[in-house]
Amino acid sequence: MLELKAQPLTAEAFAPYGDVIDSRNADSFSINGGKAQRYHDLVQIETLGEEARPLVSIFISEPVELPLELSYLERHPLGSQAFIPMHEERFVIVVAPKGETIDPKDVRAFITDGRQGVNYRAGLWHGVQSVIERKGEFVVVDRGGKGKNCDEYPMDIRVQVEDVVVGEEALATV
Repeated sequence: MLELKAQPLTAEAFAPYGDVIDSRNADSFSINGGKAQRYHDLVQIETLGEEARPLVSIFISEPVELPLELSYLERHPLGSQAFIPMHEERFVIVVAPKGETIDPKDVRAFITDGRQGVNYRAGLWHGVQSVIERKGEFVVVDRGGKGKNCDEYPMDIRVQVEDVVVGEEALATV
């Protein structure tokens, strides 16, 4: 079994896998007569293939038990997939680079601070939605259209989640 320790999520550490969605470090501008602030164009949504179109959904996830144990990673080869927490839910992220196989030394684990979302790039291997403290409600933006857009790769992974400090280096140790 692959053992990982989840590290705090940062934009720099997560860049090889996708985007961190977080208004706190994003450029913005005033709209609606100064009554709102728009944090614009935070991620690149990818929709590839025949009749592809963006989907916006809401996922409600039950909390997982810790340590987190996964029996597979999945990927969506035809589009990116963004998860945006609606109520400051913290969640564990497990990722591995694109490819037909997964090398255990390349698997990483992160933990959000509750205000961060993520956008997984098309074809990136990732774990299932894993909210930790309570039921989670997420806006999900991904791809709809023709074609098979979900592959699974069997792999036994255990992720330790400690009370981590946000802002530290965010590479998981194996």
